[in-house]
Amino acid sequence: MSDFRPDEVVRVLYEHRVRFVLIGGLAATLHGSVHPTFDVDITPDDSPDNLARLSAALHALNARIRVDGIPDGLAFNHDATSLARMTVLNLVTRAGDLDVALHPAGVGTFVEWDANATDLVVLGVPVRVAALDDIVRSKETAGREKDRVVLPMLRVLRDRIRGRDR
Repeated sequence: MSDFRPDEVVRVLYEHRVRFVLIGGLAATLHGSVHPTFDVDITPDDSPDNLARLSAALHALNARIRVDGIPDGLAFNHDATSLARMTVLNLVTRAGDLDVALHPAGVGTFVEWDANATDLVVLGVPVRVAALDDIVRSKETAGREKDRVVLPMLRVLRDRIRGRDR
């Protein structure tokens, strides 16, 4: 739909008071990864009120289901109830791709991701960012080729951070 503007995605989520943890490649980048990413990955709190706010944010972002061969994606209706039944949503928005994982591989629930997350100001917006250990565990569990490529670098980065923190 448009150029990748993660700042806009995060800003709209923040303005709609969506509780989420930033996971995936963008979160890894904030920990120091140099591997490029072209989407925003989040895991939201799955409470009905929060999912209603997420639905409103998705409307504001003009979110549509991402489908190969259909650049603008497919329209879909959503509310808190329908979002609660989802596992993963791969979306295209007016500000780039957004992946919403209600139960990401390897770590599980929002509460588990949130327990180890850090508060950072990301692109001018306060955001909960997943711990690098959780990102690594999730990518190991998912076992996708794109994750296997980046995992060695993420493990080295994790070990360097651990060494620096001692």
